[in-house]
Amino acid sequence: MKQDKAAVPLAGWANPATTPSFNPLRGIISFIDKTLVIADLEARKLRHDPTELITRAVQPVLWLLVFGEVFTRTRAIPTGNVPYIDFMAPGILAQSVLFVAIFYGIAIIWERDLGIVHKFLASPTPRAALVLGKALSASVRAFVQAFIIYILAILLKVKMNFNILDLVGVLFMVLMGAALFSTFSLIIACLVKTRERFMGIGQLLTMPLFFASNSIYPISIMPVWLQVVAKVNPLSYEVDALRTMMLAGWPSAFGLGLDFAVVIFATVALIIIGARLYPRVVT
Repeated sequence: MKQDKAAVPLAGWANPATTPSFNPLRGIISFIDKTLVIADLEARKLRHDPTELITRAVQPVLWLLVFGEVFTRTRAIPTGNVPYIDFMAPGILAQSVLFVAIFYGIAIIWERDLGIVHKFLASPTPRAALVLGKALSASVRAFVQAFIIYILAILLKVKMNFNILDLVGVLFMVLMGAALFSTFSLIIACLVKTRERFMGIGQLLTMPLFFASNSIYPISIMPVWLQVVAKVNPLSYEVDALRTMMLAGWPSAFGLGLDFAVVIFATVALIIIGARLYPRVVT
């Protein structure tokens, strides 16, 4: 008996009657779900070592209590009618987010040595979801820093802005800042591949990023060449947004729209790059 050729699908082709159609919404939901699973796995590590949050809080407290109080009294840095401690508080929040996130990539090297990265890469989870999930988990530590700095700023009588929309904006900017610099850290880890090199490069980049920004002094008092560097440094836009939303009556130097656009664009770009480089950490 001859088989009907029309009934036999060509090799390499799926049968339209049995293949489900692609649903973009379902794909987006699946991507978000996998991203949140990775973020939850990373955030759970804090339950096993919550002392990390306490030790991370020491540095911003010292900056505000020592550096901030001294320079407020000396009035060496011009900040207009705003006390220097007020001007500095948002910058120290941005610094804390930077310091928490910039060394986050070392965890990738540890996971590679333990074989965890190989398991992630063997799973059907998209590389971008792996990178984004890890980036979002860094924001958990950053939110704790934000809470501590807000409490300390209130105790130091900083004139804070408690408008609910601005508070939400601060949380979103803290999240994006943590995602930005933790992804940057992940990219470095994928390139250098060893803990020793990573720590050296991380320490090399942290201080220039911090001091070549408007975190602890206005851009206007910088030399011209440093102003150029500060204006291409995404940390400057994060600080400007935080300062505008945290302080009562502080005007934005760049405009909040530009601040958010720069930070979001830089974060998305680094996540795309990180997703492409992530498999290289095991090669």
